Amino acid sequence: MASAMTPESIIYDLATAGDPQISPGGLQVVFTRSQAERSKMHAGSQVWLCDIDGSNQHQLTTGPERNSGARWSPDGSSLVYISNTDDGSTLVLQSLDGGDIQELAFHSPAISALAWSPDGATIAYNAEFDPDNPSDAKPGPDDPPPVRVVRRIDYKQDNRGFLNDVRQQVWLVEVADGARRMLTNDTIDHLNPQWSPDGKTIAVKIPNRNGMHSQLALIEVATGAETLVGSKDGAVGCWAWSPDGSSLLLAADTSQSWQYDLFLYSCASGELRRLTDDLRCQPDAGMPTVTGPAQPVWLGDSGAVFHAQRAGASGLYSVNIQTGQVSLLHEWQGLHSGLSADRSGQLFVQSASNMESMGTVLLFDLETGESAVIVDPNAEILAALDWERFDVQRGEYTIQAWLLKPPGFDESKRYPLVLNIHGGPNSWYGYAPSAMDRALAAAGFLVVYSNPRGSGSYGREFTQQVIRDWGGEDYLDLMAVLDAVLERPYADVDRLGVYGYSYGGFMAAWVIGHTDRFKAAVVGAPVVDLGSFYGTADIGHTFGPMQIGAMPHEAVEEYRFRSPITYLNDAKTPVLILHGEQDQRVPIGQGEQLYITLAANGCEVEFVRYPEGTHTSTTRTGYPAHRCDYLDRLVGWFERWLMGS
Repeated sequence: MASAMTPESIIYDLATAGDPQISPGGLQVVFTRSQAERSKMHAGSQVWLCDIDGSNQHQLTTGPERNSGARWSPDGSSLVYISNTDDGSTLVLQSLDGGDIQELAFHSPAISALAWSPDGATIAYNAEFDPDNPSDAKPGPDDPPPVRVVRRIDYKQDNRGFLNDVRQQVWLVEVADGARRMLTNDTIDHLNPQWSPDGKTIAVKIPNRNGMHSQLALIEVATGAETLVGSKDGAVGCWAWSPDGSSLLLAADTSQSWQYDLFLYSCASGELRRLTDDLRCQPDAGMPTVTGPAQPVWLGDSGAVFHAQRAGASGLYSVNIQTGQVSLLHEWQGLHSGLSADRSGQLFVQSASNMESMGTVLLFDLETGESAVIVDPNAEILAALDWERFDVQRGEYTIQAWLLKPPGFDESKRYPLVLNIHGGPNSWYGYAPSAMDRALAAAGFLVVYSNPRGSGSYGREFTQQVIRDWGGEDYLDLMAVLDAVLERPYADVDRLGVYGYSYGGFMAAWVIGHTDRFKAAVVGAPVVDLGSFYGTADIGHTFGPMQIGAMPHEAVEEYRFRSPITYLNDAKTPVLILHGEQDQRVPIGQGEQLYITLAANGCEVEFVRYPEGTHTSTTRTGYPAHRCDYLDRLVGWFERWLMGS
């Protein structure tokens, strides 16, 4: 029976059916079912299989607790998947006709991004390689940690830690005999290999400056020779080969504008032709180090289907390769990820979440235009939310917002209200609430979140509005959204809370330095000092100047003006700071600076540090016990200050 969620039930009782892949013949779907267990340190995952209508669901893998990433062979007769243990990562081949399970390759670092060659003879994948330790030798029990000598600016990355020259490379393994070779060897990442139709070339994404920019590289399988596509100062999101292999469709940009357009690359001429200008939706590029891009699917030689998000909603779109015309095929009030199609290009599957469900597998039929959820692991336990969407007009911009209401909502009563601010700043919220939103609403709070100017999924002009204006008009947008909710008699103006993570943490810290109207704040992994962020964050040296408009020494006053810490010496709002100790994206020094500043001026403040927590893992993929603790403390802090408990 569905019920309201507690922090514990959100972390331990909910499961996700992710990374769905449809069989070439369109008859079955394989997916990764993930769920945390109270008695285990890590969340577990197993590969599951079902028929195309969702029937006959059954677990395919056993043994190690973390199996994932399954991909169909071109003929649909077998699968490869990744089996992870604490010792390393194994690439496993499993025949679906009852044949043996075969271990094709093993690496101590994690394997990812599996891709079959068109003839089914070879599998390409990603795994890290350390040129200073090519045999992956382990230190002896009495050996001190090796001294680290850094000569490059991108020497570390969130979720991966200290890298130096360690990078993701493309490896090839032969299905017949397990023979393996490393195709790439430059000390740069080569991500998400995609085979050309003739099997002679592999297209990969090559990020630079810690992923703030990227290019596409075409790699000859026989020689390893590379051809770069696009500007080194541009960005690449997703890509796909044309059926005849003569060209590639890219979601990309010639500079980093935080918005992709569509381009066509000709392999013969080397021309990169722009198909769209200011695309009004954002193609799904995945989340670096967490999920891969949703690669487009060509339909014949003249068009393709791609997944994108527009105004906080997911849709499937088509593009005419000749004219560049983009058309919406179907839109959902939800947020989807990934895209897998059958051989005919008629049936598509995605992972989907919305206000009523999360972690489901959705099937879309291009011919009929109909969609259906075929796998829903939480149907019996997840209660639908009481919610509404509304708009606020500020100047020329319409700001979208969502309001969640507690279970059993009664508009004759008055409820405390929490403002949740998204990160990025060019990210966005939409028709799928976060775990934090669900936990707060279930605990009796109104929760409002919105997409102020600067948010993605509204086109380039809108998302550019936050550049060089951190804490400016986007802050005023957020306050206008808050005020719109407070016009309702059931929202208690005297019991307001604010929460944000990453850039949302920046904004939550900014808020309490500019107003005393909030009675409590929870600040997650915040940027508070842009000067120190520049030199300590993995992306600070590139991201900071792009967002602020100059290097710190060129704009000392601007960096000071845009830093929340400048305004916090007189802050009085009770603050809970939550931060992962291994966060490289927003290093914990930012949280430390915030804590000391507030504590020294007598503000009520607590500082919670999560050992081994990275920027992503602290709230998404890390230890379940830590994620549960995070939600417990978030809800508890607001209950203490807004409900008096």
